[in-house]
Amino acid sequence: MPFLSTLGIARPAVAAFAAMGIVWGTFAAVLPDLKAMLGVNEARLGLLMLFTPLAAVFAMLLAPGIGARLGRIALPVSTGLMALAFLLPGQTPVFWLFPLAMMCCGAATGLTDVLMNARVATMENDHKLHLMNLSHAAYSFGYAGGAISTGALRSLGWPPGWVMAAMALVALMLALLTAEKDGTIRGLGRPRDGTPGHLGLIPVIGGGIVLIAFLTENAAENWSALHIEQSLGGSPTQGAMGPAALALTMGFARLAGQGLAARIAPVVLLRGGALISACGALAAAAALTPAMAYAGFIVMGIGSSVIAPTAFSLVGRLADPQARARAVARATLLGYFGYFFGPPTLGVIAGAFGLRMAFVFAAVMLLMVLVLTPILALAERRAAAAG
Repeated sequence: MPFLSTLGIARPAVAAFAAMGIVWGTFAAVLPDLKAMLGVNEARLGLLMLFTPLAAVFAMLLAPGIGARLGRIALPVSTGLMALAFLLPGQTPVFWLFPLAMMCCGAATGLTDVLMNARVATMENDHKLHLMNLSHAAYSFGYAGGAISTGALRSLGWPPGWVMAAMALVALMLALLTAEKDGTIRGLGRPRDGTPGHLGLIPVIGGGIVLIAFLTENAAENWSALHIEQSLGGSPTQGAMGPAALALTMGFARLAGQGLAARIAPVVLLRGGALISACGALAAAAALTPAMAYAGFIVMGIGSSVIAPTAFSLVGRLADPQARARAVARATLLGYFGYFFGPPTLGVIAGAFGLRMAFVFAAVMLLMVLVLTPILALAERRAAAAG
């Protein structure tokens, strides 16, 4: 199918992924200014951000029920709430208010993430297309756009509140594009006849792989600007290019992965991606200049780009069709423990041992994918034999 036709089918999910990328790319690039606004060090900032996953996990647990009740407007509502939530962190210079603002961001992001991944899984099944890489590419491009725009606005002297408000408005406009005539995400609610009630290990193992991918990916995106500016003496513009380089690379690599997913075995993609990404993380840790760090982030982005989409797609494909949305929601919940706990975890490591060691930790975590892929491969073989 032509690319534009595929993009048209995936448009609602692509818009939601892009909106999420914009708000988090903005947050990552404006993080040095937020840190200065609050007057805290890396370790304290990491602890303040630790409140974010608490709200996110709670929202993710409620997401299937909320999505089932909202019906076809579930994705537009959640995406709009996410955009509005990211107005708040830049408006909270008071120390104790910042965690509350981040909890709003976490809750709205958690809700949106479950719903948009479940929507893509439904689209893939309905249209027999690979759409997960394309949707996640939209997140990466949105992230890069948010980071680059933020770097430009910071260079003009915009305060963090203005920057985040401007980019939240862009995300809000994208939320309007998520609306569709029939956007109901089927399979979110529990079946009333009692079948199928057990999701099995597939979303657990797949979610574990996504957890590692998002822990390292989001942590690198959030702390790369600080690494370039503080460890390597880069300017704010150079710092903003750190997460932008990683995100742009992942975006183009995911577009390429759209085709690779149909030609290469998923387990091979997972293993190769983990190894390449780990090498990139180690290169970023050992960098002596911003240019060397960019090279590490690019390699890291190439490897990481295929891990989460491939795992999500496998979960959707291997799960019982009547429980597909709930299985993807379960994997999303597990995976986004990494998304939200990654940045504060690396913040604590950076505060204790330095930012370089934080990226070494990211490399070690990526190698754990090699331990989990054989288990998922076994589940795939069993599902193929049963089919």
